[in-house]
Formats: sequence, C-alpha cells, structure tokens
Amino acid sequence: MTEITPIAGADNDAGRDSNADPARIAGVFVAARRSATPIGDYPGTIPETLADGYAIQDQAIALRGGAIAGWKVGRILPPLDAHYRSQRLAGPIFADRVVMADDGASRAMTVFAGGFGAVEAEFVFRLGIVDPAKTHYSLAEAAAAVAGVHVGIEIASSPLGAINDLGPAVTVSDFGNNQGLIVGPEIADWASAGFDSWPVSVAIDGVEIGSGMAGNFPDGTVGSVKFLLELLAQRGIAVPVGTWVSSGAVSGVHVIASGQSATARFGDRFRLDCHIERAAPDAG
Repeated sequence: MTEITPIAGADNDAGRDSNADPARIAGVFVAARRSATPIGDYPGTIPETLADGYAIQDQAIALRGGAIAGWKVGRILPPLDAHYRSQRLAGPIFADRVVMADDGASRAMTVFAGGFGAVEAEFVFRLGIVDPAKTHYSLAEAAAAVAGVHVGIEIASSPLGAINDLGPAVTVSDFGNNQGLIVGPEIADWASAGFDSWPVSVAIDGVEIGSGMAGNFPDGTVGSVKFLLELLAQRGIAVPVGTWVSSGAVSGVHVIASGQSATARFGDRFRLDCHIERAAPDAG
C-alpha cells in the first residue's frame, strides 16, 4: 500500500487562505466521491501549477486510504504542455477499482452521475522491480522495468463535471480524474509486438466514436512509463512489483454516462467490453 503523510498543520497555519488549503480541497473531493454527490464548482482556489495539483492529490490519497494498485497517465496537449512544462500528468488507481477481464465477458464500471464520465482505450503496463534510488530514466531503462503489457480500459470520472475544462492541475487534484481500470489480456512478446502501431478504437452503444495509435504519443507508450517513474521518484512514492501503469487514452477521451456500453478494439487481436452504471455512495 502506498502511504502519503498529510501536511503537518495544514488546517491550523495562521493566515492560511482556506480556499487554497490542499487538505480542505482534498476533503471535499474525497467526501463527494464517497457520497457519490456531484460538485458544481471547484471547491477552492484553482491550483495554478501541477505541483499545486499534486499537493492536493497527496492529501486526497491519505484521506481516502486503501492500497494503490497503479497509476493512470494522461496527456497534456499543446499549447497547455508548454504552459505546465509537462506533456503528461498522473493519478492513482486504487486496488478496489481494478477489474481483471481476460475471459471476453463485459465488465460493469461506474461513473459519477452529475459529474464527468469518460471511457478510454489504453495499454496497461505491469512493472517488475524498480530501483527505489533511481530518479531519471532513459526509454530503454523504463522499458527494462516492464514485466508485461496488457490491453485495457480506463474509466475517467469525477464528481466535478467541469474537471477537464479547468486545466491539467485541476485534473491532477482529483486523482487524475480516475474512477477505475479494466485490465484485459496480456500481449505476448510485447517488446516485439509493435502494439504502438496497432489501430485502437472505441465504440459507445455500437457506434465507433474514436480511433488512434499509441505511436502518436511523445516517446510512445514507454514514454508514459518513463514519465511516471520519474514523477513518483520526485514525489518519494515507492513502486511495488506488479504496479499497473495505464498509458493514456489512445483513441481519445470519450464521454459516457450510466446506462451506456463501450467496446474497445486493439487492432484485430483484442476486444474489451464494459457497461456503465451509476456510482453509488461509498463507491469512490
């Protein structure tokens, strides 16, 4: 289990602007997820930097509790990548939100009614041994930390409906907008499978709404692993064997609501299906 210590005295510092207090903002998000209650407006001062967003995320992780099984990586597209000085962002995926699916059957996943919900087709890396003292990685070194690669679906959802409209730092502050991960079959001989060039598509209720290739990512999907390993090292967060890394949306971020179903196709080799239900209290 990943543990992050809350900021000492976060609620008691004299003169602190409570609207900018990471612990207070995190508390609102965690309470909203537990009660499955939508949030109309950002619950405080909007974080200006990714570091501000991660400070809130750290507090939210500590407040929520529970083991972290992996991390989602998301893209920051131009021109925001220049402003935030990063092409990617990250958020935790909790163990109780990971669903294994290698039998071809559809899986039930949840989104927050009145908030934001989306489905994303992704490649999911399973990490092996990661050197806790290492802080910088080449692409080859990041690839060497990978024990396997699976196809998957990330469910992005937040009680805050405008989360993706308010910028990457806001996305970071609420668990990176993650609500769950479906881990599908493993790709055999992943290092030589060329999956970054596979066409990946998503259909909702039988209608294809997006397609793409992971090779369009900066440094490909291994670039997402490199980014995450360096970020977690900077934040002092350990990476246990078996940690999942969700690569980022290959075909785009596709809005979805409870009652709908989605299908992700990875070339002509793999298919994953899910149906979406409304998140219930204590589900987040």
